[in-house]
Amino acid sequence: MKTMLTTVSELYDAVQLDLRQPPASAFSRPERQSGLIGLIETWFDRARFREELALMARDTPERIDDIGLTMEQARTEIAKPFWRR
Repeated sequence: MKTMLTTVSELYDAVQLDLRQPPASAFSRPERQSGLIGLIETWFDRARFREELALMARDTPERIDDIGLTMEQARTEIAKPFWRR
């Protein structure tokens, strides 16, 4: 399991993520499960992404700007509960 987003493009892709169609990458599953299991996976991915974004905003805020987000946009995304897109 991947614990941190390591490139600017990965983070940017994650921010633009439409979880109905997960992006293809070396770290994603070939197909997302449907039903309850898929929903739980989606929620877990959102929570993990927002936690990583919060760590990045705290530890290296200049990287937030590098990916084309403002700190306000990052804070808004971080503040969302895992069940919200």
